[in-house]
Amino acid sequence: MQGVDTSAAPVATVRSGRTLVGTAWLRIRRSRIAMAALAAVCLIVLFAILAPVLTGIEGSDPFTAHTGPDFLDGFTTPGLPLDYYRYPSSEHWLGLEPGLGRDIFARMAYGARVSLTIALLATVVSVVLGTVLGAAAGYFGGKTDMVISRIMDLFLAFPHLLLVLSLTPILQSRLRGTALDSGSLIPISSLVIILGFFGWAYLARVVRGQVLSIREQEYVEAAKAFGASRRSIILKQIIPNVLGVVLVYATMLIPINITSEAALSFLGVGVKDPTPSWGQMLNAAQAGNWYLSDPWFLAVPAGALAITVLAFNLLGDAVRDALDPKASRR
Repeated sequence: MQGVDTSAAPVATVRSGRTLVGTAWLRIRRSRIAMAALAAVCLIVLFAILAPVLTGIEGSDPFTAHTGPDFLDGFTTPGLPLDYYRYPSSEHWLGLEPGLGRDIFARMAYGARVSLTIALLATVVSVVLGTVLGAAAGYFGGKTDMVISRIMDLFLAFPHLLLVLSLTPILQSRLRGTALDSGSLIPISSLVIILGFFGWAYLARVVRGQVLSIREQEYVEAAKAFGASRRSIILKQIIPNVLGVVLVYATMLIPINITSEAALSFLGVGVKDPTPSWGQMLNAAQAGNWYLSDPWFLAVPAGALAITVLAFNLLGDAVRDALDPKASRR
């Protein structure tokens, strides 16, 4: 009887298991829309971070005015940039704004810094408050759950925009004379506090529902049996298992905060001139009726705002789908 030649037999390989993050990243990479959105978000963030470098290459800054007759038309349409400076040119990459003749590209770059900073910091505040309070309500239950849940209901019941509109000027007046009363820190800080403080309730409700299910799992009961403290269980067992939901909510909240900052600045209670922000530029285009004679001045910040919000929303949808435990793990 001849021996069996096993040299050509296929060798079984054990496929290493992927982590949740690894699986999510693989799914995102397979989606062209998700990768395009991620690329757009990265470019927008780099545009904001590299604002001093880019404006240095262009040779402009967001505050210098060009009001002479070589730049602005002082006859038929006072304050309107001359044709060469109204649209992109080699000297001013996005042209000059009407009225003061400041460089639009420089104000867009530095405005991206302000708008993204407010949106990101406000998102961090909302995420921290929502995660901690939601986890506490779901895990402890009883009176703690009742109190936090009623506070959630109270925050969700008020009309968000009207509440923010009324409280932002009050907070800004309260911050005057404090350590934040320097430059543009007061409007930026007030928007971060207001948007962050009133944006946590929905996340807290979602986290609470997740924790109510997680706290009954075997590994949580095992941690209790081994004598783990409540703080340890919440930080090491509960919160890591709701990070997927938190991450999805954060990616969805960033564009909401961007549009909220733009809306508040547009309505005159947010960032004010000369500090650049995309909402403030929209306000300037509307306040001087420049959008009628120079629609380019309105189109640039409006287009950037629309692209940014769309990119973050598409990325948020992709992250939500990638972290969906019901999806197939291929």
